[in-house]
Amino acid sequence: MQRNLGFTLIELLVVLAVFGLLSAVALSTFQDAIAASHSAAARSALSESLLGAFNRSFISGTKVVVCASTDGTTCSGGMDWSPGWIAFTDSNENRERDPDDLLVGSHPPLTNGIHMRSSVGRTRIVFQPQGGVNAGSNVTFTFCDQRGPAKASALILANSGRLRAATASVAQGLACLDAGT
Repeated sequence: MQRNLGFTLIELLVVLAVFGLLSAVALSTFQDAIAASHSAAARSALSESLLGAFNRSFISGTKVVVCASTDGTTCSGGMDWSPGWIAFTDSNENRERDPDDLLVGSHPPLTNGIHMRSSVGRTRIVFQPQGGVNAGSNVTFTFCDQRGPAKASALILANSGRLRAATASVAQGLACLDAGT
């Protein structure tokens, strides 16, 4: 009896099919991990800006405004913060950046398909010198990415100045994605 060394065409096709399936699953998981990483980086950047504004306000004894900005110098007045944001001292307390207001920081537009939106009606955050933020309800910043609304995350800023992470609702995720289109 002669023994054949090697494998058949069918065995080769089965191995290639299994390899292709495993590669597709691995690629999808890898892309999700990258999207989660980009979303986390955006949350971290906003956290840094908000905490910096809080500290600046407290230390300098002046109000500091953080707002969405499309040009990196003035407030855009919208709830979509994906084009970037700025922080500035507000010496005359009009919530607008005037020539004598110091630009404390700015952040460029978000990249890699990340979208960020603030709560309805919360287009500017004013940090008070004695601590806390302007009156009103807590502000929720929702972060969306290519993984879809079910994977949206949020940062919630309380009026006391406390910042916490949360899972966004699917409705918040859908609104965030709508803002980015």
